[in-house]
Amino acid sequence: MQVWAVANQKGGVGKTTTVVTLAGLLAEVGYRVLLIDLDPHGSLTSYFGYDPDELDNSVYDLFAGDGAVDAALVNSLLKSSSHEKITLIPASTALATLERKAVGQEGMGLQIAKALRHVRQQYDFVLIDSPPVLGVLMVNALAACQQLLVPVQTEFLALKGLERMVRTINMINRARQRKLSFTIIPTFYDRRTQASVQSLRELHNRYAENISSAVIPVDTKFRNASIKGLVPSSMDSGSRGVHAYARLLRSLMEAVDAEVVV
Repeated sequence: MQVWAVANQKGGVGKTTTVVTLAGLLAEVGYRVLLIDLDPHGSLTSYFGYDPDELDNSVYDLFAGDGAVDAALVNSLLKSSSHEKITLIPASTALATLERKAVGQEGMGLQIAKALRHVRQQYDFVLIDSPPVLGVLMVNALAACQQLLVPVQTEFLALKGLERMVRTINMINRARQRKLSFTIIPTFYDRRTQASVQSLRELHNRYAENISSAVIPVDTKFRNASIKGLVPSSMDSGSRGVHAYARLLRSLMEAVDAEVVV
């Protein structure tokens, strides 16, 4: 089972779009995909028609009580999505209180990793949507994953956010036995604007070893898919955005020596 986290310490860079589009592409070639929403805003949860304010069971339950995690608990959190191969563990707004409650509690950074041990046989891929804040939820995502995906909007303020994220990755790597690999994904690219072109050039100059060759363009088809709660590839498999994510996915699959060619 491959676990990929999507994270950046800046909001509005395309994290949820990255999660749902990659999930759809994986699902459509037969992989069983689990999505985990760790963002208190619940964008991924809302995408598939669930209300983070109304859910009785959510990922928050993995952090509640004494922190014990068993298979029954994990399976009780699983929700269906608009795609038969994609399952969701949703977020609730209660996640916003977690930082305060987690103070002084040991092991809270490993709850997601513990939960995933119970579903290893059920899923081929897990994609985690992380909050744009360094805290216990992002730490959980980074601790659980084998690959980190960092979407970065191609504009200069987003580059500053990336600097913070890279510092966080370096900090996490000092505590990990195995170095965390990360891929920077340029998003919201508009080749008609000087800001996008210059920002992409700067990303290549600064992060040549980690930047994806796939560049995600501005594409209104993503918005149309989100309105209907569908993964973008099932809404319009020929869109520019889906093609860009398919190219990204091929490179990621090559990196993990996948046997199936996407």
